[in-house]
Amino acid sequence: MKISSPYTLKDLQLADNKRCEEIKGMLERFHLNKDHVQGIVKAFESEIELALKDQPSSLLMENTYIPELPDGTEKGLYLALDLGGTNFRVILLELDNAEVKHEYVQKFHIDDDVRVSEGDKIFDFLAKCVNDFLHEHGAHHEKIAMGFTFSFPMKQHSLHSASLKKWTKSFHCPAIVGEDVVLKLQNALNRIKRSNIEVLAIMNDTTGTLLQGAKLDHQTRIGIVVGTGTNAAYIEHAERVKHWEQKRHGETNVVVVSEWGGFGDNGVIDFCKTEFDIEVDQNSLNCHNYTFEKYISGKYIGETCRVIIKKLQEKKLLFANANPEKLPHPYKFCSSNLSSIEDDHLKTNQNNCGTKKVLEDFGYVYGKDFHDEDIEIVQYIVGIIEKRAATLLSAVTSVLVNRMDESNVTVAIDGSVYKHHHRFRQWYHQMTNELAPEKNIKFILAEDGSGKGAALAAAIARKIEDRHYEE
Repeated sequence: MKISSPYTLKDLQLADNKRCEEIKGMLERFHLNKDHVQGIVKAFESEIELALKDQPSSLLMENTYIPELPDGTEKGLYLALDLGGTNFRVILLELDNAEVKHEYVQKFHIDDDVRVSEGDKIFDFLAKCVNDFLHEHGAHHEKIAMGFTFSFPMKQHSLHSASLKKWTKSFHCPAIVGEDVVLKLQNALNRIKRSNIEVLAIMNDTTGTLLQGAKLDHQTRIGIVVGTGTNAAYIEHAERVKHWEQKRHGETNVVVVSEWGGFGDNGVIDFCKTEFDIEVDQNSLNCHNYTFEKYISGKYIGETCRVIIKKLQEKKLLFANANPEKLPHPYKFCSSNLSSIEDDHLKTNQNNCGTKKVLEDFGYVYGKDFHDEDIEIVQYIVGIIEKRAATLLSAVTSVLVNRMDESNVTVAIDGSVYKHHHRFRQWYHQMTNELAPEKNIKFILAEDGSGKGAALAAAIARKIEDRHYEE
Protein backbone atom coordinates (compact mmCIF):
# COMPACT_ATOMS: atom_id res chain seq x y z
CA MET A 1 0.00 0.00 0.00
CA LYS A 2 2.35 2.70 -1.23
CA ILE A 3 1.13 6.27 -1.01
CA SER A 4 3.04 8.97 -2.86
CA SER A 5 4.38 12.04 -1.07
CA PRO A 6 3.14 14.16 0.69
CA TYR A 7 0.74 11.42 1.79
CA THR A 8 3.47 9.06 2.93
CA LEU A 9 3.45 8.22 6.62
CA LYS A 10 7.04 9.01 7.56
CA ASP A 11 8.89 6.81 9.97
CA LEU A 12 9.70 8.40 13.31
CA GLN A 13 13.36 9.40 13.53
CA LEU A 14 14.79 11.08 16.63
CA ALA A 15 18.31 11.94 17.78
CA ASP A 16 17.75 9.75 20.83
CA ASN A 17 17.46 6.32 19.22
CA LYS A 18 16.40 4.59 22.45
CA ARG A 19 13.55 7.07 22.97
CA CYS A 20 12.54 6.66 19.33
CA GLU A 21 12.41 2.87 19.48
CA GLU A 22 10.47 2.89 22.76
CA ILE A 23 7.79 5.18 21.29
CA LYS A 24 7.51 3.12 18.09
CA GLY A 25 7.29 -0.06 20.14
CA MET A 26 4.41 1.31 22.21
CA LEU A 27 2.53 2.31 19.05
CA GLU A 28 3.43 -0.66 16.86
CA ARG A 29 -0.06 -2.19 16.95
CA PHE A 30 -1.52 0.81 15.15
CA HIS A 31 0.22 -0.38 11.98
CA LEU A 32 -2.12 -2.81 10.25
CA ASN A 33 -0.45 -5.23 7.85
CA LYS A 34 -1.99 -7.19 4.98
CA ASP A 35 -3.06 -10.04 7.27
CA HIS A 36 -4.82 -7.61 9.62
CA VAL A 37 -6.69 -6.03 6.72
CA GLN A 38 -7.77 -9.38 5.34
CA GLY A 39 -8.93 -10.34 8.83
CA ILE A 40 -11.09 -7.21 8.98
CA VAL A 41 -12.50 -7.94 5.52
CA LYS A 42 -13.39 -11.55 6.36
CA ALA A 43 -14.91 -10.61 9.72
CA PHE A 44 -17.05 -7.90 8.11
CA GLU A 45 -18.22 -10.23 5.35
CA SER A 46 -19.21 -12.83 7.94
CA GLU A 47 -21.03 -10.32 10.16
CA ILE A 48 -22.98 -9.01 7.15
CA GLU A 49 -24.21 -12.47 6.20
CA LEU A 50 -25.23 -13.29 9.77
CA ALA A 51 -27.14 -10.02 10.19
CA LEU A 52 -28.96 -10.31 6.85
CA LYS A 53 -30.18 -13.73 7.99
CA ASP A 54 -31.39 -12.25 11.31
CA GLN A 55 -28.72 -14.17 13.22
CA PRO A 56 -26.56 -12.74 16.04
CA SER A 57 -24.07 -10.23 14.68
CA SER A 58 -22.36 -7.00 15.68
CA LEU A 59 -24.03 -5.42 12.63
CA LEU A 60 -27.73 -4.63 12.40
CA MET A 61 -28.16 -4.46 8.60
CA GLU A 62 -31.45 -2.63 8.99
CA ASN A 63 -33.97 -2.92 6.17
CA THR A 64 -35.06 0.61 5.20
CA TYR A 65 -37.77 -0.67 2.80
CA ILE A 66 -36.54 1.80 0.19
CA PRO A 67 -36.44 -0.34 -2.97
CA GLU A 68 -34.96 2.16 -5.40
CA LEU A 69 -32.82 5.26 -5.74
CA PRO A 70 -33.74 8.59 -7.37
CA ASP A 71 -34.06 8.15 -11.14
CA GLY A 72 -34.43 11.79 -12.17
CA THR A 73 -38.23 11.78 -12.44
CA GLU A 74 -38.95 13.11 -8.94
CA LYS A 75 -41.21 16.17 -9.09
CA GLY A 76 -43.31 18.19 -6.71
CA LEU A 77 -43.25 19.89 -3.32
CA TYR A 78 -41.77 17.98 -0.37
CA LEU A 79 -40.99 18.60 3.27
CA ALA A 80 -38.01 17.27 5.17
CA LEU A 81 -37.62 17.22 8.95
CA ASP A 82 -34.06 16.65 10.16
CA LEU A 83 -33.81 15.77 13.86
CA GLY A 84 -30.55 14.66 15.40
CA GLY A 85 -29.28 17.26 17.84
CA THR A 86 -30.20 20.26 19.96
CA ASN A 87 -31.05 22.09 16.73
CA PHE A 88 -33.27 20.66 14.03
CA ARG A 89 -34.23 21.79 10.55
CA VAL A 90 -37.40 22.04 8.53
CA ILE A 91 -36.84 22.09 4.78
CA LEU A 92 -39.28 22.72 1.95
CA LEU A 93 -38.07 21.60 -1.46
CA GLU A 94 -39.63 21.88 -4.87
CA LEU A 95 -38.21 19.23 -7.15
CA ASP A 96 -38.28 19.20 -10.93
CA ASN A 97 -36.78 16.06 -12.46
CA ALA A 98 -34.98 15.50 -9.13
CA GLU A 99 -33.32 18.92 -9.31
CA VAL A 100 -34.01 21.46 -6.58
CA LYS A 101 -36.06 24.27 -8.11
CA HIS A 102 -36.75 26.08 -4.84
CA GLU A 103 -35.48 25.45 -1.34
CA TYR A 104 -36.46 26.96 2.00
CA VAL A 105 -34.68 26.02 5.22
CA GLN A 106 -35.22 27.06 8.82
CA LYS A 107 -33.40 25.95 11.95
CA PHE A 108 -35.09 25.62 15.32
CA HIS A 109 -33.53 25.17 18.75
CA ILE A 110 -34.86 22.52 21.13
CA ASP A 111 -34.75 23.69 24.74
CA ASP A 112 -33.74 21.42 27.60
CA ASP A 113 -37.28 21.05 28.89
CA VAL A 114 -38.34 19.62 25.52
CA ARG A 115 -35.31 17.35 25.00
CA VAL A 116 -35.80 15.93 28.48
CA SER A 117 -39.55 15.57 28.84
CA GLU A 118 -42.42 13.19 29.35
CA GLY A 119 -45.17 12.12 26.98
CA ASP A 120 -45.43 13.55 23.48
CA LYS A 121 -44.10 17.01 24.28
CA ILE A 122 -41.17 16.72 21.87
CA PHE A 123 -43.41 15.78 18.93
CA ASP A 124 -45.91 18.52 19.73
CA PHE A 125 -42.99 20.94 19.64
CA LEU A 126 -41.75 19.59 16.29
CA ALA A 127 -45.25 19.84 14.82
CA LYS A 128 -45.64 23.44 16.00
CA CYS A 129 -42.32 24.40 14.39
CA VAL A 130 -43.36 22.77 11.11
CA ASN A 131 -46.65 24.65 11.26
CA ASP A 132 -44.91 27.99 11.91
CA PHE A 133 -42.49 27.29 9.08
CA LEU A 134 -45.27 26.57 6.58
CA HIS A 135 -47.18 29.70 7.60
CA GLU A 136 -44.07 31.76 6.98
CA HIS A 137 -43.50 30.26 3.54
CA GLY A 138 -47.10 30.29 2.42
CA ALA A 139 -47.59 26.54 2.07
CA HIS A 140 -50.82 26.31 4.06
CA HIS A 141 -53.22 23.91 2.45
CA GLU A 142 -51.43 21.81 -0.18
CA LYS A 143 -51.09 18.14 0.55
CA ILE A 144 -47.37 17.66 1.17
CA ALA A 145 -45.34 14.48 1.64
CA MET A 146 -42.66 14.60 4.32
CA GLY A 147 -39.41 12.72 4.78
CA PHE A 148 -38.26 12.38 8.40
CA THR A 149 -34.54 12.09 9.16
CA PHE A 150 -34.37 10.65 12.65
CA SER A 151 -30.76 10.18 13.73
CA PHE A 152 -31.33 7.93 16.73
CA PRO A 153 -31.21 4.13 17.03
CA MET A 154 -34.46 2.73 15.69
CA LYS A 155 -36.03 -0.46 14.40
CA GLN A 156 -37.65 0.11 11.04
CA HIS A 157 -40.89 -1.76 10.30
CA SER A 158 -41.72 -0.19 6.95
CA LEU A 159 -40.77 2.81 4.87
CA HIS A 160 -42.92 4.98 7.13
CA SER A 161 -42.79 3.17 10.46
CA ALA A 162 -39.97 2.84 12.99
CA SER A 163 -39.79 2.33 16.73
CA LEU A 164 -37.21 4.14 18.87
CA LYS A 165 -34.65 1.83 20.48
CA LYS A 166 -33.05 4.44 22.72
CA TRP A 167 -32.32 8.13 22.90
CA THR A 168 -28.74 9.28 22.48
CA LYS A 169 -26.89 12.61 22.62
CA SER A 170 -28.71 14.96 25.02
CA PHE A 171 -32.25 13.58 24.61
CA HIS A 172 -34.16 11.73 27.31
CA CYS A 173 -37.86 11.25 26.72
CA PRO A 174 -38.40 7.78 28.22
CA ALA A 175 -42.08 7.47 27.35
CA ILE A 176 -41.20 7.43 23.63
CA VAL A 177 -38.77 4.50 23.77
CA GLY A 178 -40.29 1.54 21.94
CA GLU A 179 -42.93 3.73 20.30
CA ASP A 180 -43.44 4.36 16.58
CA VAL A 181 -41.90 7.81 16.09
CA VAL A 182 -43.54 8.36 12.70
CA LEU A 183 -46.96 7.73 14.22
CA LYS A 184 -46.10 10.09 17.09
CA LEU A 185 -45.11 12.84 14.68
CA GLN A 186 -48.13 12.28 12.42
CA ASN A 187 -50.52 12.40 15.39
CA ALA A 188 -48.90 15.61 16.62
CA LEU A 189 -49.37 17.18 13.18
CA ASN A 190 -52.99 16.04 13.10
CA ARG A 191 -53.63 17.58 16.53
CA ILE A 192 -52.79 21.02 15.16
CA LYS A 193 -54.94 20.49 12.06
CA ARG A 194 -51.99 19.72 9.79
CA SER A 195 -53.48 16.58 8.30
CA ASN A 196 -52.36 17.84 4.89
CA ILE A 197 -48.84 16.74 5.85
CA GLU A 198 -48.22 13.03 5.42
CA VAL A 199 -45.02 11.49 6.81
CA LEU A 200 -44.20 8.98 4.07
CA ALA A 201 -40.59 8.07 4.85
CA ILE A 202 -38.30 7.78 7.85
CA MET A 203 -34.55 7.31 7.57
CA ASN A 204 -31.19 8.19 9.05
CA ASP A 205 -28.58 10.55 7.61
CA THR A 206 -26.61 7.72 5.98
CA THR A 207 -29.58 6.68 3.87
CA GLY A 208 -29.99 10.34 2.97
CA THR A 209 -26.36 10.51 1.86
CA LEU A 210 -26.94 7.53 -0.43
CA LEU A 211 -30.07 9.12 -1.94
CA GLN A 212 -28.44 12.51 -2.37
CA GLY A 213 -25.40 10.83 -3.93
CA ALA A 214 -27.61 8.92 -6.37
CA LYS A 215 -29.15 12.21 -7.48
CA LEU A 216 -25.68 13.58 -8.20
CA ASP A 217 -24.37 10.40 -9.83
CA HIS A 218 -26.66 7.58 -10.97
CA GLN A 219 -23.91 5.01 -10.41
CA THR A 220 -23.99 5.66 -6.65
CA ARG A 221 -24.63 2.45 -4.72
CA ILE A 222 -23.13 3.22 -1.30
CA GLY A 223 -23.59 6.13 1.10
CA ILE A 224 -21.18 6.67 3.99
CA VAL A 225 -20.96 9.20 6.81
CA VAL A 226 -17.62 9.71 8.55
CA GLY A 227 -18.01 12.56 10.97
CA THR A 228 -18.73 12.62 14.68
CA GLY A 229 -19.95 9.06 14.16
CA THR A 230 -19.87 6.71 11.19
CA ASN A 231 -22.31 4.50 9.32
CA ALA A 232 -23.02 3.18 5.84
CA ALA A 233 -26.06 2.45 3.69
CA TYR A 234 -25.97 0.54 0.44
CA ILE A 235 -28.08 -1.20 -2.17
CA GLU A 236 -28.55 -4.91 -1.41
CA HIS A 237 -30.32 -7.68 -3.30
CA ALA A 238 -33.76 -7.94 -1.70
CA GLU A 239 -33.63 -11.74 -1.73
CA ARG A 240 -30.66 -11.64 0.67
CA VAL A 241 -32.59 -9.67 3.31
CA LYS A 242 -34.59 -11.97 5.56
CA HIS A 243 -36.23 -9.27 7.70
CA TRP A 244 -39.45 -7.96 6.12
CA GLU A 245 -42.48 -6.82 8.11
CA GLN A 246 -44.69 -5.69 5.28
CA LYS A 247 -46.18 -7.08 2.10
CA ARG A 248 -43.61 -7.61 -0.64
CA HIS A 249 -44.17 -6.05 -4.05
CA GLY A 250 -41.55 -7.83 -6.09
CA GLU A 251 -38.67 -5.66 -4.91
CA THR A 252 -35.38 -6.49 -6.61
CA ASN A 253 -33.20 -4.32 -4.40
CA VAL A 254 -33.51 -2.56 -1.08
CA VAL A 255 -31.43 -0.01 0.82
CA VAL A 256 -29.81 -1.55 3.89
CA VAL A 257 -28.20 0.40 6.72
CA SER A 258 -25.24 -1.47 8.19
CA GLU A 259 -24.94 0.36 11.53
CA TRP A 260 -21.26 -0.53 11.28
CA GLY A 261 -20.33 1.70 14.20
CA GLY A 262 -20.91 -1.37 16.37
CA PHE A 263 -18.86 -3.70 14.16
CA GLY A 264 -16.61 -5.66 16.49
CA ASP A 265 -18.68 -5.23 19.67
CA ASN A 266 -18.67 -9.05 19.84
CA GLY A 267 -14.87 -9.21 19.72
CA VAL A 268 -14.38 -10.30 16.10
CA ILE A 269 -11.82 -7.54 15.39
CA ASP A 270 -10.12 -7.40 18.79
CA PHE A 271 -6.86 -8.43 17.08
CA CYS A 272 -6.38 -4.78 16.08
CA LYS A 273 -7.26 -3.32 19.50
CA THR A 274 -4.51 -1.51 21.41
CA GLU A 275 -4.11 -0.62 25.07
CA PHE A 276 -5.02 2.96 24.15
CA ASP A 277 -8.28 1.85 22.52
CA ILE A 278 -9.13 -0.08 25.67
CA GLU A 279 -8.65 3.04 27.80
CA VAL A 280 -10.75 5.18 25.46
CA ASP A 281 -13.51 2.57 25.57
CA GLN A 282 -13.43 2.10 29.35
CA ASN A 283 -13.76 5.84 29.96
CA SER A 284 -16.53 6.35 27.40
CA LEU A 285 -20.23 6.69 28.13
CA ASN A 286 -20.97 3.61 26.01
CA CYS A 287 -18.32 1.14 27.16
CA HIS A 288 -18.09 -2.05 25.05
CA ASN A 289 -20.28 -0.48 22.35
CA TYR A 290 -19.51 1.27 19.05
CA THR A 291 -16.13 -0.49 18.78
CA PHE A 292 -15.54 0.32 15.11
CA GLU A 293 -16.76 3.89 15.49
CA LYS A 294 -14.19 4.46 18.24
CA TYR A 295 -11.40 3.57 15.81
CA ILE A 296 -12.33 6.00 13.04
CA SER A 297 -14.91 8.66 13.93
CA GLY A 298 -14.37 12.28 14.78
CA LYS A 299 -15.73 11.91 18.29
CA TYR A 300 -13.01 9.45 19.29
CA ILE A 301 -9.82 9.80 17.20
CA GLY A 302 -8.87 12.99 19.02
CA GLU A 303 -9.41 11.29 22.37
CA THR A 304 -7.23 8.37 21.26
CA CYS A 305 -4.49 10.86 20.43
CA ARG A 306 -4.86 12.53 23.83
CA VAL A 307 -4.61 9.18 25.64
CA ILE A 308 -1.41 8.33 23.74
CA ILE A 309 0.10 11.74 24.54
CA LYS A 310 -0.81 11.22 28.20
CA LYS A 311 0.92 7.82 28.33
CA LEU A 312 4.04 9.12 26.59
CA GLN A 313 4.20 12.15 28.87
CA GLU A 314 3.92 9.93 31.94
CA LYS A 315 6.95 8.00 30.67
CA LYS A 316 8.84 11.26 29.96
CA LEU A 317 8.96 10.37 26.28
CA LEU A 318 7.01 13.48 25.26
CA PHE A 319 6.73 16.98 26.79
CA ALA A 320 9.17 15.83 29.47
CA ASN A 321 9.48 19.30 31.02
CA ALA A 322 5.83 20.34 30.74
CA ASN A 323 3.34 20.51 33.58
CA PRO A 324 1.06 17.45 33.27
CA GLU A 325 -1.92 19.69 34.08
CA LYS A 326 -1.55 21.29 30.66
CA LEU A 327 -2.68 18.05 29.09
CA PRO A 328 -6.16 18.61 27.59
CA HIS A 329 -9.12 17.22 29.50
CA PRO A 330 -10.88 14.15 28.05
CA TYR A 331 -12.53 14.83 24.68
CA LYS A 332 -11.08 18.35 24.51
CA PHE A 333 -8.39 17.29 22.03
CA CYS A 334 -10.78 17.23 19.07
CA SER A 335 -10.57 15.80 15.59
CA SER A 336 -10.25 19.36 14.26
CA ASN A 337 -6.92 19.53 16.11
CA LEU A 338 -5.80 16.40 14.29
CA SER A 339 -6.68 17.89 10.90
CA SER A 340 -4.66 21.03 11.71
CA ILE A 341 -1.66 18.89 12.64
CA GLU A 342 -2.08 16.70 9.54
CA ASP A 343 -2.14 19.77 7.28
CA ASP A 344 1.47 20.52 8.20
CA HIS A 345 2.49 17.61 5.94
CA LEU A 346 0.87 19.33 2.96
CA LYS A 347 2.65 22.68 3.37
CA THR A 348 5.77 23.44 1.37
CA ASN A 349 7.42 25.62 4.01
CA GLN A 350 7.41 22.81 6.63
CA ASN A 351 7.35 25.27 9.55
CA ASN A 352 4.90 23.09 11.54
CA CYS A 353 2.73 26.12 12.27
CA GLY A 354 -0.45 24.03 12.56
CA THR A 355 1.01 21.70 15.17
CA LYS A 356 2.58 24.58 17.10
CA LYS A 357 -0.70 26.48 17.21
CA VAL A 358 -2.64 23.44 18.44
CA LEU A 359 -0.15 22.86 21.27
CA GLU A 360 0.09 26.54 22.16
CA ASP A 361 -3.70 26.83 22.29
CA PHE A 362 -3.58 24.20 25.07
CA GLY A 363 -1.01 26.26 26.99
CA TYR A 364 2.21 24.54 25.92
CA VAL A 365 5.10 26.96 25.31
CA TYR A 366 7.46 26.31 22.39
CA GLY A 367 11.06 26.14 23.54
CA LYS A 368 10.00 25.43 27.12
CA ASP A 369 7.32 22.77 27.21
CA PHE A 370 7.94 21.32 23.76
CA HIS A 371 10.60 21.32 21.08
CA ASP A 372 10.96 20.24 17.46
CA GLU A 373 11.26 16.55 18.32
CA ASP A 374 8.07 16.74 20.40
CA ILE A 375 6.36 18.17 17.32
CA GLU A 376 7.62 15.23 15.25
CA ILE A 377 6.29 12.77 17.81
CA VAL A 378 2.85 14.41 17.92
CA GLN A 379 2.69 14.41 14.13
CA TYR A 380 3.70 10.76 14.08
CA ILE A 381 0.95 9.90 16.60
CA VAL A 382 -1.67 11.71 14.54
CA GLY A 383 -0.43 10.06 11.35
CA ILE A 384 -0.69 6.50 12.66
CA ILE A 385 -4.16 7.14 14.10
CA GLU A 386 -5.43 8.61 10.84
CA LYS A 387 -3.83 5.96 8.64
CA ARG A 388 -5.26 3.16 10.77
CA ALA A 389 -8.68 4.80 10.54
CA ALA A 390 -8.38 5.08 6.76
CA THR A 391 -7.23 1.46 6.50
CA LEU A 392 -10.16 0.17 8.56
CA LEU A 393 -12.66 2.28 6.61
CA SER A 394 -11.20 1.12 3.29
CA ALA A 395 -11.50 -2.53 4.38
CA VAL A 396 -15.22 -2.35 5.12
CA THR A 397 -15.96 -0.10 2.15
CA SER A 398 -14.24 -2.57 -0.18
CA VAL A 399 -16.52 -5.34 1.08
CA LEU A 400 -19.61 -3.32 0.14
CA VAL A 401 -18.12 -2.32 -3.22
CA ASN A 402 -17.34 -5.96 -4.02
CA ARG A 403 -20.97 -6.92 -3.28
CA MET A 404 -22.14 -4.77 -6.18
CA ASP A 405 -22.97 -6.37 -9.54
CA GLU A 406 -21.81 -3.30 -11.42
CA SER A 407 -18.15 -2.77 -12.35
CA ASN A 408 -18.49 1.01 -11.97
CA VAL A 409 -19.47 1.97 -8.42
CA THR A 410 -19.78 5.46 -6.97
CA VAL A 411 -19.46 5.92 -3.21
CA ALA A 412 -21.17 9.01 -1.80
CA ILE A 413 -19.62 10.31 1.41
CA ASP A 414 -20.30 13.07 3.89
CA GLY A 415 -18.90 14.01 7.28
CA SER A 416 -16.27 16.25 8.82
CA VAL A 417 -13.51 13.63 9.02
CA TYR A 418 -13.80 12.85 5.31
CA LYS A 419 -14.04 16.51 4.31
CA HIS A 420 -11.31 18.01 6.48
CA HIS A 421 -8.69 15.29 7.01
CA HIS A 422 -6.81 15.35 3.72
CA ARG A 423 -4.27 12.55 4.21
CA PHE A 424 -7.01 10.35 5.68
CA ARG A 425 -9.07 10.93 2.53
CA GLN A 426 -6.18 10.19 0.18
CA TRP A 427 -5.21 7.02 2.03
CA TYR A 428 -8.81 5.89 2.12
CA HIS A 429 -9.31 6.36 -1.62
CA GLN A 430 -6.12 4.56 -2.59
CA MET A 431 -6.49 1.61 -0.21
CA THR A 432 -10.14 1.05 -1.12
CA ASN A 433 -9.15 0.83 -4.78
CA GLU A 434 -6.38 -1.63 -3.92
CA LEU A 435 -8.82 -3.85 -2.02
CA ALA A 436 -11.39 -3.83 -4.85
CA PRO A 437 -9.12 -4.07 -7.92
CA GLU A 438 -11.83 -5.32 -10.27
CA LYS A 439 -14.05 -2.31 -9.63
CA ASN A 440 -13.84 1.20 -10.98
CA ILE A 441 -14.60 3.25 -7.87
CA LYS A 442 -15.53 6.91 -7.82
CA PHE A 443 -15.87 8.91 -4.60
CA ILE A 444 -18.14 11.95 -4.41
CA LEU A 445 -19.01 14.35 -1.62
CA ALA A 446 -22.77 14.27 -1.03
CA GLU A 447 -23.61 16.95 1.50
CA ASP A 448 -26.89 17.45 3.34
CA GLY A 449 -28.27 13.98 2.89
CA SER A 450 -30.25 14.48 6.08
CA GLY A 451 -32.10 17.35 4.37
CA LYS A 452 -32.29 16.91 0.62
CA GLY A 453 -32.04 13.12 1.02
CA ALA A 454 -35.12 13.09 3.23
CA ALA A 455 -37.10 15.01 0.63
CA LEU A 456 -35.95 12.56 -2.04
CA ALA A 457 -37.05 9.68 0.19
CA ALA A 458 -40.51 11.23 0.43
CA ALA A 459 -40.60 11.61 -3.36
CA ILE A 460 -39.64 7.96 -3.85
CA ALA A 461 -42.25 6.91 -1.27
CA ARG A 462 -44.89 8.90 -3.16
CA LYS A 463 -43.99 7.14 -6.43
CA ILE A 464 -44.14 3.74 -4.73
CA GLU A 465 -47.49 4.60 -3.16
CA ASP A 466 -48.91 5.63 -6.54
CA ARG A 467 -47.70 2.41 -8.17
CA HIS A 468 -49.25 0.26 -5.44
CA TYR A 469 -52.52 2.17 -5.77
CA GLU A 470 -52.58 1.44 -9.50
CA GLU A 471 -52.03 -2.25 -8.75
